[in-house]
Amino acid sequence: MVALTKVGFGVFLPFYAFRTQTSAASMFSRLQDLVLDCERLGYDSVWLDDHLMFGQRPILECWTTLSALAVASSRIRLGTMVTSNAFRNPALVAKMAATVDVISGGRLELGLGAGVQKDEHEAYGFPFPKPNVRVERLKESVEIIKLLWTQEKATYTGKYNRILEAACEPKPIQTPHPPIIVGGVGEKHLLKVTARHADRFDFSYLPTLEMYKHKLEVLRKHCVTVGRDFNEIEKSCWTEGQIILAQNKEALEEKVRRIKPKNVSRGDFERAHFLGTPQELAARLQPYLELGVSYFMLFFADLPDKGSLKLFAKECKFGS
Repeated sequence: MVALTKVGFGVFLPFYAFRTQTSAASMFSRLQDLVLDCERLGYDSVWLDDHLMFGQRPILECWTTLSALAVASSRIRLGTMVTSNAFRNPALVAKMAATVDVISGGRLELGLGAGVQKDEHEAYGFPFPKPNVRVERLKESVEIIKLLWTQEKATYTGKYNRILEAACEPKPIQTPHPPIIVGGVGEKHLLKVTARHADRFDFSYLPTLEMYKHKLEVLRKHCVTVGRDFNEIEKSCWTEGQIILAQNKEALEEKVRRIKPKNVSRGDFERAHFLGTPQELAARLQPYLELGVSYFMLFFADLPDKGSLKLFAKECKFGS
């Protein structure tokens, strides 16, 4: 058993994790079951992605789903990884997020991003301008959300957004406000927003430690530019893409045979996945711990099967 008691672990539950899901009516019950198991196993948080369409596949809208999960659960923290900024007016996001924080008893984590899926935005009639414009819009959104969460009445005039003596009551339970996680790795614009506003950053998956160190250094330089203490921002990490765990080689090979698509080579599959034991995965976390990472995001590739989810919790001591 490996002791990992000083760090947090979040479980990513994207809509495409439900490979075997055939009934749209049962999607929420399957998701709720997974979330409650994560809670019982001691994970710190669960995270939903924010998509509105993916071909013809059924997808639950993340914020209404979070509201239901807030009632169904009692301890685990609930987050968006990440809310697409263009999908909702930022003042509305502030109100929605405050409401979920109240319903959950102060367990919300707000992940925000500039948006990445052009076809999805265009299909739903949302603008999808150049990256620097999307990031500028994101910056205004974060500023508006913070104002509404912390001021009795908030007024803001930006290039893209405007509010006038807007009140957000009730305020979130968490003080000074729920954690804001800015997702993305754009070095010129987005990481500057992260430096100024994020309580935690999220680079998503970077395939090498050297790439992670590079992004850290870019973020550090932006912190100097904006006058922010770099150490005020919590370091998070996805050390691997998708994770498949087993206690031995035979069990691992059986999982790979079951999960790997027939049209994907073994080499390509291994490059996109971590295949190993919980102890081997814990060893991969160590260099990041030495860099000061205190939060790890985990995406178990065998979901909705709970094998890897339970094995990691059993073999790596963490949680409450």
